[in-house]
Amino acid sequence: MTARAVCLVPRRALSVSTMSALSAFGLLAVTVMLVTYALEERSPWFVLAFACACLLASAYGFLQGAWPFGLVEAVFAAVAAQRWWRRFHGPA
Repeated sequence: MTARAVCLVPRRALSVSTMSALSAFGLLAVTVMLVTYALEERSPWFVLAFACACLLASAYGFLQGAWPFGLVEAVFAAVAAQRWWRRFHGPA
């Protein structure tokens, strides 16, 4: 008689879950935001890239139905774009 291992985790939980295209888009947008934010001090172009990544995250928020997140990310994009303008063109 062979001993059978008892698994407390359902088989479905052990399978690799798939990520939707929308979730992958959101993950990409937030990852780009994090990287460009960390590199902002190196170049004004990273500030502009951060603003663009914020726009992508805003689009993700609206597409998934979380409009407050989308709205806040749009504001972050506007603030970052203004910061880029000031760094690139100097104070007005």
